[in-house]
Amino acid sequence: MTAPVYKRIMLKLSGEALMGEDSYGINRATIDRIVSEVAEVVRLGVQVGVVIAAAIFSAASHRRRRAWIAPRPTTWACWRR
Repeated sequence: MTAPVYKRIMLKLSGEALMGEDSYGINRATIDRIVSEVAEVVRLGVQVGVVIAAAIFSAASHRRRRAWIAPRPTTWACWRR
């Protein structure tokens, strides 16, 4: 087996990706599949950060949602190394 190209990755999942084939909510089988795939990558020695789009979980105001769109500099600092 060859060494991974990247040491760290960030995976962004949309709320729609978590729904699977359901019309709403979070599909447990889909979550289990995603977790097993991420675990496989972690076993290869890759550090994985996971971001889940929050729009599906919150009916917050536009102003509040806007705060989540732009990444914070402190969040990205650990990924620049």
